[in-house]
Amino acid sequence: MTGANRGIGKGFVDELLEHGARKVYVGSRKIEDAQAIADGDDRLEAVQLDVTNEADVAAAAAKCTDLTLLVNNAGVFHLGKTLLGAEDESSIRETMEVNFFGPVRLIRAFAPVLKTNGGGAVINVLSAGGIVAVPSMGGYSPSKFAMRAAGDCLRPELAKQGTTLHALIVGSVDTRMAKHVTWMEQASPRDIGKAGIVAVEHNIEEHDTDPHAVSVRAFLARDPATLKASMARGLENPDGRR
Repeated sequence: MTGANRGIGKGFVDELLEHGARKVYVGSRKIEDAQAIADGDDRLEAVQLDVTNEADVAAAAAKCTDLTLLVNNAGVFHLGKTLLGAEDESSIRETMEVNFFGPVRLIRAFAPVLKTNGGGAVINVLSAGGIVAVPSMGGYSPSKFAMRAAGDCLRPELAKQGTTLHALIVGSVDTRMAKHVTWMEQASPRDIGKAGIVAVEHNIEEHDTDPHAVSVRAFLARDPATLKASMARGLENPDGRR
């Protein structure tokens, strides 16, 4: 579980334990954060895991040899950093490195582990911003689109070794990343964890996890031009209100 120390990651950990997981590897960029979550529960094991660090990823794959489920949750979001409005490319590059190259790096490293353990599954935590472009999220939205496409490319490769891949489309969730969204009802992090378990158990390739994600999907199917225009208006409203 990457990005397991708070938000959706922590919600996932709690749901996996409640669902009967014998062990959950709690991955976090800062090992002390992972240790704080794992402390006192012998079902949890802290793992130093910066998804942008190849050495961390290789060490995690070497350590977690009994893994049967990989959850790619770690992510970064720079509010208000549009593709033209960002001061330079650094925030855009960081977003792609964490949100796209990170999950791909994890899947490449752990695919052999999953194969050895009978196949298992991979969950990618994505976003409604990965099914409709959000211009005010200039780095974030493209990174989620890219990872969604990567999942479609990876899925048939993983299927050859008996591994399923599931994309979670997340809308509005009560996390630190979405603290600026005060005008919309937010799902709980544990709701996303529940949705991930449902996706694996019912072999759902792409699963809308919460009411906002469901509504975006329906709006996109019904009237894509109006939805895209609404997203564009977000450039004038940094808090995301349309």
